[in-house]
Formats: sequence, structure tokens, C-alpha cells
Amino acid sequence: MTVPRTIGDFKARKPNGEVIDLADKQGKVLLVVNTASKCGFTPQYDGLEDLWKRYGKSGFEVLAFPCNQFGAQEPGSADEIESFCKVNFGLSFPLMAKIEVNGSGADPLYDWLKSEAPGVLGTKAIKWNFTKFLIDRDGKVVRRYSPTDKPASIAKDIEKLL
Repeated sequence: MTVPRTIGDFKARKPNGEVIDLADKQGKVLLVVNTASKCGFTPQYDGLEDLWKRYGKSGFEVLAFPCNQFGAQEPGSADEIESFCKVNFGLSFPLMAKIEVNGSGADPLYDWLKSEAPGVLGTKAIKWNFTKFLIDRDGKVVRRYSPTDKPASIAKDIEKLL
């Protein structure tokens, strides 16, 4: 098997099961984030939506992957998650299917993201919901952001890449 070098080497699923080839996202600046609806950081959906609205026309996308691995804070079905996000945050960017980001069931995309941008002291595990990864137009990981980093604080980094 070839070692993944860019985000374009992966696929993702939409909540309806449709598989998307992330190679189609090359050429765009991406913010990949694991999300949850019942988390103290859930209000960050507002900030993610703001980034999407501000930079979407310039080639920026948010790829949000709901995850239930942290405090069981994303227990809902795909329809429940999508409805919650639209009703409470007016979310207009697409959500991906629910995945695992740690452990033996971790999505291969997240294994790659963690190896490309380890956390504090070189730890690879995702520590909590709303960990964010910024990807450049070449599909390379530029930086990992902690759950406490608000989306607005990432705007300048996004602008540099656009």
C-alpha cells in the first residue's frame, strides 16, 4: 500500500453513505474538524459557519466529522445531527458521516492527520471534540489547533493560504 501524502489520498462518506473522493478537494484550503452536538465547544459551529461564509467563495471548505468518542457527546443519527446543526446554528456547510478519530476504529484520514500534525508534546491522539486541522491547497497539513482555539482565531492562517 502506498503511504498517503496528501488529503487527496483519502475518501470520506456523507451522512447518506455516499463516498466522496477527497482528491476532488485538492486546490482548496480545508479545515477538518471532529464535532459533537452536546459538547461545551459546540457553539464553535457558529465560528465554523462564519469562516465558511467569509471564505467559501475563495476556495475554502469546512469538513466536519461528527464523533461520539468523547463523553458520548454525539449520540444522534445522521439526520438528528444535521437537523440540530441547521436549527441551532444555521449550518450551511456539509457535515460528513459520523466517524471515530482514535483507537483501532479510527478513520484512516484521522490516523494520517494525527501523524502529520501531532499534538502537544508529540501526542497523536485527538484529545477532545473540535480539534481542527488546516490543510493547504496542495492537500498538506499546515497546522493542528486545539479544541479551545476558536475558529475566528484561525482566520488569519486561512487568509495566508488563500
